[in-house]
Amino acid sequence: MIRATSVIYLDEKRPKKNGQCSVKIKVTYNRKRKYYSTGIELYSDEFEKATKGQRRTFDQKQLENEMLAFQSKANNVIKVLPIFTFDRFEEMYFEQRNASNSVSFAFDKYIEDLKEEDRIGTAVSYECAKNSLEAYQKNLSFAEVTPKLLKKYEANMLKNNKSISTVGIYLRSLRAVYNLQKIDSSIYPFGQGKDKYTIPTGKNIKKALTIEEISKIFNFKTTPNSIKEMAKDYWLFLYLCNGMNVKDFCLLKWENIDGNMLSYKRAKTKRSQKESKLISVALKKETLDIIKKWGQPSLVKGSYIFPHLKKEMNAEKERATYQQLTKIINKYIKKIATEVGIDKNVTTYFARHSFATVLKRSGAKTEMISELLGHSSMSVTESYLDSFENEQIQEQTDVLTEGFNKAN
Repeated sequence: MIRATSVIYLDEKRPKKNGQCSVKIKVTYNRKRKYYSTGIELYSDEFEKATKGQRRTFDQKQLENEMLAFQSKANNVIKVLPIFTFDRFEEMYFEQRNASNSVSFAFDKYIEDLKEEDRIGTAVSYECAKNSLEAYQKNLSFAEVTPKLLKKYEANMLKNNKSISTVGIYLRSLRAVYNLQKIDSSIYPFGQGKDKYTIPTGKNIKKALTIEEISKIFNFKTTPNSIKEMAKDYWLFLYLCNGMNVKDFCLLKWENIDGNMLSYKRAKTKRSQKESKLISVALKKETLDIIKKWGQPSLVKGSYIFPHLKKEMNAEKERATYQQLTKIINKYIKKIATEVGIDKNVTTYFARHSFATVLKRSGAKTEMISELLGHSSMSVTESYLDSFENEQIQEQTDVLTEGFNKAN
């Protein structure tokens, strides 16, 4: 009978900026391995001395005992499981660790869940939040998460030149993890009013171009079939397709197109909404030209339109592909913007803001703009509106290319 085993493991493949590495418990079963954080971070030589040193100090022995305690917990769970599965192991293992009221352990459990669901980007975001909180206060417990501590954390972050937006992102992650714990609601630290901490929101910096500026980009001449031309065309495609993001762009398949309409669901909101909103995009001549130029024709409806993702890619590889393509688009669109005299730090996110702003200035209703953007947070708008007719979408979005020919 195959039995699971656990060992203390120093993750030297992913060192921190200061050179320290995470001490983890490596659990192996049927040739599959999974790693569980202990919250301890050490340099390689510290780990070696604590676990293998000939003449260890009292502190080094204490450190080894602390690490062995985690391994002992893992072994105890393995022993009592009649049939081993990683899901059941994690349920019992994290249950024991949660008894210590540890914030980092609760983060670890949720991060593991996110990775299991292939939500790699979200997992990375929560990992950053956890590391920031741990850097501020080691071994932070939920009992210590009070409005006073949260205010001090915010002040410390701002003192160290972190933006208020970053503070908000990290503390919203903490709040989400906190909400998963069974903690007395009377001591809940988040909220409005006296004796509560309100998570800050970042200043919404406008990132939109005018139709005249967008027309300059459209009419900018590039070397045919160059990376620069591809970056320009991709940015325009994102703008014309309701301010689509690069991930959704890469995920587009031929089955998403029906005549002169493209419909898709935002990957960002697929898991956050019970019924993910279907976004309708009016395909213009310019959009179809970009698809014809850079798309990969296929008779298989389930094939990707653009040649960046492969079906055999795992979630990590897909995410790396989105990020790399975003960097390429941003690099060249910034160069193009400079060359045509646009004094703005243009990125792919400008495509989304520009889409909304151009439509707004044209007189389009705010409700329709919200519909086309697929905003999931505007619950009132979402409940009020079902959808707009395709003809109305075509008519309203004609303004997106109105200035192109004029610029010629």
